[in-house]
Amino acid sequence: MEKNLSNSTNQYLSDKELYYSSYLTNNEIFIEGEELHHIKNVMRHKVGDEIYITDGCGNIFRSRIDSISKNTAKCLIIEKFIYDNKFSNFVFCIPRLKNNERLEFAIEKCVELGITNFLFFESERTIARGFKKERIKKLFLSSMKQSLQGWLPKADFINNLFEINKYEGKKILFEQKSERFFRDFLLDKKNIEDKNKFYFIFGPEGGFSENEISKINSPVLLRITPNRLRSETAIITAASLLSTLIQ
Repeated sequence: MEKNLSNSTNQYLSDKELYYSSYLTNNEIFIEGEELHHIKNVMRHKVGDEIYITDGCGNIFRSRIDSISKNTAKCLIIEKFIYDNKFSNFVFCIPRLKNNERLEFAIEKCVELGITNFLFFESERTIARGFKKERIKKLFLSSMKQSLQGWLPKADFINNLFEINKYEGKKILFEQKSERFFRDFLLDKKNIEDKNKFYFIFGPEGGFSENEISKINSPVLLRITPNRLRSETAIITAASLLSTLIQ
């Protein structure tokens, strides 16, 4: 049985554990690795138990454990729930921040609010360099499951902000000097009704350099709030506004 839940909540999952696996056939799902460890050794699930599994592609399956071995659990699909990705056209472009804990916190909250596309870049004023890509992927997975999402986020990584010009779509640059507010931009439906990609670009702790701003092709400059925000606060606030205003 399939149910499309694009316009409803995932309330039915509110007291459930959600697991992830991309290894599935028409009516079976196989779980391995850390997910299997959590099912078998942490939650102590047994054959016959019902669990919920997502493939990270918008589907959540109500399943029954059919067998558990040392390396694999086989689950039979009982019911399939399908979710639309209402944020598929929006990409959050995030610089490396000086404080890695603040960066991870911002990523985690974005995923919990439904953001599924990320582009990470090195800014001219970035103090810390290099991204822990595997750590970011683990954050994606844990945050998706914790917040009962059906879409596993995706990420690209670029060396500098200028490379963003190779991506087709509208570039939204958050700049405190702008007189236009992000909320007003979202509320004006004609701004976002087209099917273009939107790249929301956030600055590092020191802000963008004039060189960076000048080399981005035709950016739209917006500000998030009247007061100046820390980078991680700006990222989370924008995600919250998007989650609230885009239905």
